[in-house]
Formats: sequence, structure tokens, C-alpha cells
Amino acid sequence: MKIWKKIRVKSKDKQIDIVAHSLTNYLFKYGPISDIISKYKIESNDVKIMNEYTTNRIAGLFLLYVAKDTKRINDILNKYNKKDIKQVTPEVEGYVEK
Repeated sequence: MKIWKKIRVKSKDKQIDIVAHSLTNYLFKYGPISDIISKYKIESNDVKIMNEYTTNRIAGLFLLYVAKDTKRINDILNKYNKKDIKQVTPEVEGYVEK
């Protein structure tokens, strides 16, 4: 069984913090996640925990990417590659289909 250590972002990698925070907000601020939070009256503290967890995961992926640690990235992809979504449709804020 593989056990990964948690790592901390060093001061020189603070841009990773900014990107991780921005992506978390981009993913959760509007849309279904926001609707689910309202619908099920999820407490703000629980939302904060979910956002921190997601931000930390995104930051970890970026650190692996910056470090060119393709082995660990591939391990993650292999472990979590579940086929429960029928089709992936890339979505970018501001994208207009022509």
C-alpha cells in the first residue's frame, strides 16, 4: 500500500496557492455545487472544510506538475479514473460556442 506524505507550499511557490484558491472558487462558486449547498443547507464551516480540502488537493497536483513528478501523477490518475461520467464536455467561463 502506498502512503503519500502531506507537503507544505514554500514561500517561493505562493503562486500555486493563488492558482489553487482561484480554481476552487471557479469550480464551486456558481453552478450545481452552490445550488447543493443552498438546497441541503450545508453549514458554512462544512463548506469551508470542503473548500480547504479541494484547494489543498489542487495545490498538490500543481506541485507534482511543477516538480515533473509524472510517476505520482500517473498513480493518482490510475487510482481515480472511474468511468462514472458518460461524457466530458470541457467548459470554460466566457466560452461561447459558435
